[in-house]
Amino acid sequence: MMSFVKYWPELVFSALCLVVLIQLFYYCFFFLRLAHYEHLQKDGEVPLSVIVCARNESGNIRSHLPEVLQQRYTSEHEYLLVDDQSTDNTAVVLAAFKQQYPRLATLELKHEAKTLPGKKFPLSKGIAAARYETLLLTDADCAPASDRWMHLMQSVYTSGIGVVLGYGAYRKKDGLLNKVIRFETFHSALQYLSYALAGLTYMGVGRNLSYRRELYFDNDGFASISQVPGGDDDLFINKVATKRNTTIMIDPAAHTLSEPKSSWKEWYTQKTRHYSTAKYYQLQHKILLGLYSATQVLTYPLFLLAFLFFDWQLATAVFASRLVLQAYVYYRTMRKLNEADLWPLFLLLEIGMCFYYALFLPSLFRRAKKTWN
Repeated sequence: MMSFVKYWPELVFSALCLVVLIQLFYYCFFFLRLAHYEHLQKDGEVPLSVIVCARNESGNIRSHLPEVLQQRYTSEHEYLLVDDQSTDNTAVVLAAFKQQYPRLATLELKHEAKTLPGKKFPLSKGIAAARYETLLLTDADCAPASDRWMHLMQSVYTSGIGVVLGYGAYRKKDGLLNKVIRFETFHSALQYLSYALAGLTYMGVGRNLSYRRELYFDNDGFASISQVPGGDDDLFINKVATKRNTTIMIDPAAHTLSEPKSSWKEWYTQKTRHYSTAKYYQLQHKILLGLYSATQVLTYPLFLLAFLFFDWQLATAVFASRLVLQAYVYYRTMRKLNEADLWPLFLLLEIGMCFYYALFLPSLFRRAKKTWN
């Protein structure tokens, strides 16, 4: 005990060196892959089914569906909207759209499956009803960033590829909340896209996701995650993705755009729901994600303590080794993901992630709600 009291500044500095070394491993082995990534697109297009599930979202359908339906796509394709027991005027809105867009098909569900809570039931019905083998999924509150979304998302399919992960961005608005939401979304994408490039895919986002229907049926659909209300995107991909069957598409024209929450309370509720599925990830993914988050949080208090009580020059040098690499990775990836306006604030936003982890840690242990909208 006396030795610890006597040498605690040295121990703090040693701990700082260790956590920074671990962070440097993540940046060098994972995140630089995304920073330097270039697409290898193929020519031509494949028949494609675009599936959107909605419940009581007539307003979003009216606002965003036209941008989905007006894609430039030369191959055979369809747009399938699954109406999951809506009680608003969704049916009326869809009837009007079908008059204008003949490729739009609708599937109206009247009853909810007791064995498939959440969005998985309407999505499973949509997949079963789809005409084509390549599926492209998005949500009713999303809009493609361009009329080349469909083309780009399918352009990276090659032999052996069964999953394409896209980026689901949030629209840029004024205010701190918007920047926090977008930075958190970017930071999450930095991880799941980089891990996919390293052959350790652990999730995708349902706002912008494509996979082969054969992959869905070969893995018995959502049967293995039927007890979980969510997970139609992250847990399903966590299960079916392999080292070689997954790729990514991050061209800004292939993004989808969603309206961000307008209050901190709404955003907290949304993120609490999203994190309720993380406890079902594979063990290797939970270890990788947990170790990264823990060392990310520990970097700042350890640096402050080493700066004040050990040697400010050595502490600054160690911290700067991570900061310089981090600034480089963030600069390149933020430009690739069309989030470059966040770069000047990245250090403050990243420090804010420490409070973010503390705020949402209890969500990992809560039971998820059974409704999806």
